[in-house]
Amino acid sequence: MSVEEALCALSTVCDWGIKRDTDGNTYRWRGYKAHLCWADGMLPVLCVTTSASVHDSQVAIPLMKQLASSGVTSLYDLMDSAYDAPSIRQVSESLGHIPIIDQNPRRGEKVNFAPCACLRYRERSNAERGNSRLKDSFGLRFVRVRGHAKVHLHILLGVIVLFADQLLKPLKT
Repeated sequence: MSVEEALCALSTVCDWGIKRDTDGNTYRWRGYKAHLCWADGMLPVLCVTTSASVHDSQVAIPLMKQLASSGVTSLYDLMDSAYDAPSIRQVSESLGHIPIIDQNPRRGEKVNFAPCACLRYRERSNAERGNSRLKDSFGLRFVRVRGHAKVHLHILLGVIVLFADQLLKPLKT
């Protein structure tokens, strides 16, 4: 299946999403979900908007392939345990990337990263900070428009402003 076909197959209707945080608390929301690829320096480089019920791992392979075909050079794929699947690792390696994916606790005894992979995995916090900034500073926590196209545009405008803000940071200091 091509990247375009895979992305078109993802649901884009407004529905319910459920997320459990590290403390075991469950959060529910109605709407959509933004899936982003991040570069070093907290720069968002690719964004896909889906239904809130779409699991992150369903979007991982199409995003990796789209990023590879876009001309962006990527050496690593840093992902949390939600992406711990053999198919995701296989696609990452086939694209010439090094997959650094945290092991899902349901897959048995945890295998620790090598020291160099552990240092690189810490960079994944850029994505968490970037997502937080998009929600808190650029209006993505409460989107007040309806429909997939309008929500996607709202998310992309926030992504553009965050990208510009990150590029201008060295100039601000």
